[in-house]
Amino acid sequence: MAYRYGDRHQMQLLPQTIEDYVAQNDPVRAYDAFIEAIKLSELGIIWDDSKVGNSTYDPKAMLKLLLYGYSYGHRSSRKIERATYHNISFIWLMGGLKPDHKTIALFRDNNRTALKNILKQCARFCIKLNLIEGNTLFLDGTKFRANAGIKNTWTSNRCQNYLKHIDEKIESILIECEKTDTEEGGLSSLVAMQDELKDKKALQIKMHEVLQEIKEENRESINTTDPDCVKTKGRQGIHAGYNGQIVVDKKHGLIVHSDVISESNDLKQFANQINQANETLGQKCETACADAGYANTDELKEIHDQGIAVIVPSQTQAHEREIKPFDKKHFIYDPESNTYTCPEGNKLTYSHHCKDKNHNVYQIKHSSSCIKCQHFGICTKSKYGRRIRRLANEETKQILEQQYAQKSSQAIYKLRKEKVEHPFGHIKRNLGVSGFLLRGIKGVKAEMALFAACFNIVRMINIIGVKSFVTELSG
Repeated sequence: MAYRYGDRHQMQLLPQTIEDYVAQNDPVRAYDAFIEAIKLSELGIIWDDSKVGNSTYDPKAMLKLLLYGYSYGHRSSRKIERATYHNISFIWLMGGLKPDHKTIALFRDNNRTALKNILKQCARFCIKLNLIEGNTLFLDGTKFRANAGIKNTWTSNRCQNYLKHIDEKIESILIECEKTDTEEGGLSSLVAMQDELKDKKALQIKMHEVLQEIKEENRESINTTDPDCVKTKGRQGIHAGYNGQIVVDKKHGLIVHSDVISESNDLKQFANQINQANETLGQKCETACADAGYANTDELKEIHDQGIAVIVPSQTQAHEREIKPFDKKHFIYDPESNTYTCPEGNKLTYSHHCKDKNHNVYQIKHSSSCIKCQHFGICTKSKYGRRIRRLANEETKQILEQQYAQKSSQAIYKLRKEKVEHPFGHIKRNLGVSGFLLRGIKGVKAEMALFAACFNIVRMINIIGVKSFVTELSG
């Protein structure tokens, strides 16, 4: 069989125009059409074609560059700059423009709010094309590493211990300086120690500032590199990171809303994220579904009260825990007398309200009733007798548990992983995102919105094709 050999000296002629560089069904045309269809004013970018001074790059061209670059794993401004010289699709997209990496990084940094709004515009295009119905929404979160090291995370105790170490070091240097000053006055060793002393005192001031900030903001810890990130725990260990949130539509698994929070868990996010997704939709969804990580009754109640069906398992349902013989479910609650009756017929009366966890505590009136009971040691081992905690929204919790247990709800919950895990898989594996490049909550929210918009565009291309995508947005 004959072989084909390349010849670098073979003379060839490129197309006469950049427009001929890419085919009509090339995906890059979809990204171009998408940004062209967006109104810059809706993103928060002020367009002034008559402004004076040195010319700047077209904002739409820069948005195209960032969105297309992120879609193919080019997140570094230097890699994006390189692509504008060597990648045909980037050259076509930019019309031959070649901004340097500093310009790209500066545009991204100065337009964080605009980048965050790109996903909202993308979702509304999906609604216009009937690719998002907005009837059933799935919510989930995942951890992303921050652009900061965990070693730069400081707690109050760590600051105090480190300050103690610095104080000892400063005292040691002062003693050494005094000794050296007497013996070797003016020598270089004394100058070096004085410089070290200056550095230690600067570090001491910095630690006092961090400690003061922790106390004033009532935080458990603070990272000196990125103050907005938190300590997160994942499969690879404990890192400085953020909690990324997405809300996905049932029909095609397209992302309706994305967000990033400075919290290590999802307990307080259900109502916030669903409400923001509904705002993007311009209407209330019919069903909202999430896993047990969002099982906060107060949060679920806020959505339930809007007439939206909430499908979220309680921790007991999620882990399929066996109901024990003396579980709270076997105690009968009487709303009129506000008491519980145990299986043996003894009354548990209202004791007090726990404000932090928003529940009422009920306790056996006479502890001797429990101690003398044949089930003492199984039902409770407390010498004060059995206690029961009842949430302020206990009735809502029971309604939601019953709703989750229905067959129709189970069918919807089964779709949750299929719909909401897919975008995270694409972002983390196909786009190669293991963490954020930008620092600060505004920056990471902008990056998260870019990731989500990249996923949506790829999904739309797969569903309707490049030509239909371009035609619909151009029409």
